[in-house]
Amino acid sequence: MTFADPHVPAGTATGTDYAVDITPDRADWRYSSLRTLTLPQNGSHTFPTGDSEWIVLPLSGGCTVVIDSGESFELHGRDGVFSAVTDFAYLPRDAHATVTAPAGGRFALAGARCERRLPARYGPASGVPVELRGTGNCSRQVNNFAAAGVFECDRLIAVEVLTPGGNWSSYPPHKHDEHRPGLESELEEIYYFEIAGDDTGLGYQRVSPSREKGTDVLAEVRSGDAVLIPDGWHGPSMAAPGHDMYYLNVMAGPGAERQWLICDHPDHAWIRGTWPEQPVDPRLPLYPAPQEPAPQEPAQGEAR
Repeated sequence: MTFADPHVPAGTATGTDYAVDITPDRADWRYSSLRTLTLPQNGSHTFPTGDSEWIVLPLSGGCTVVIDSGESFELHGRDGVFSAVTDFAYLPRDAHATVTAPAGGRFALAGARCERRLPARYGPASGVPVELRGTGNCSRQVNNFAAAGVFECDRLIAVEVLTPGGNWSSYPPHKHDEHRPGLESELEEIYYFEIAGDDTGLGYQRVSPSREKGTDVLAEVRSGDAVLIPDGWHGPSMAAPGHDMYYLNVMAGPGAERQWLICDHPDHAWIRGTWPEQPVDPRLPLYPAPQEPAPQEPAQGEAR
């Protein structure tokens, strides 16, 4: 069954082990996946990676990730997406993985169908480049944990964006739905949202058509919601005053080279030219990456 609407509200993944369960088949596209997993204290979940590569990204709490080859990764995690950069684990295709959370927690599984089977790896929080993008009320923070050129994957590209309350991000609106060498890459994209504060927190996401009968949505988004972007100009992502906005971007596409190349909307591209005239929002960064990597202890039976 495919989604009837690009806006996927929280709680719609009934009948699965996941709070969010977006697969290529359900999204009616070829590559990108996103699942969110909630585990109780000492809870565990085993899943096949199948034809996709995956990153286990703690949203809150830590976990142990074990794959069937015997490799094990201890993820220290974080209290929540608004508190810290997190470490993560990369899982190859054609494997089985078990995620165990001694204290419980919530975890994102970001995936992409791929061809190459790369080695399983640990990504330390200290290795995540934290970028401040834009200025003024377009200021936002980008945690480039699995950006192209930062962390090797076959097709998967994934980053986190934090937007202070009242600011706009994903602005100017941009697209990446055509293969134009050196100018634009073709990428399917998922936005997964969390909003700081109580349950009244909200934001808005706009996607406008870049072609006839293209994606057209203006969604009020709350914690746990997702928006599918197979094509179109996406942005702005608007954080309501008083409520910081987080979103996880998951992207993948058919290009022979893993690249994030975008084209700004011609009506709004001029906004970039105003950024040098304004300071970056002083609320940013919400937090930096830690300076020193946390020690990664080898699992029992593994060489140091």
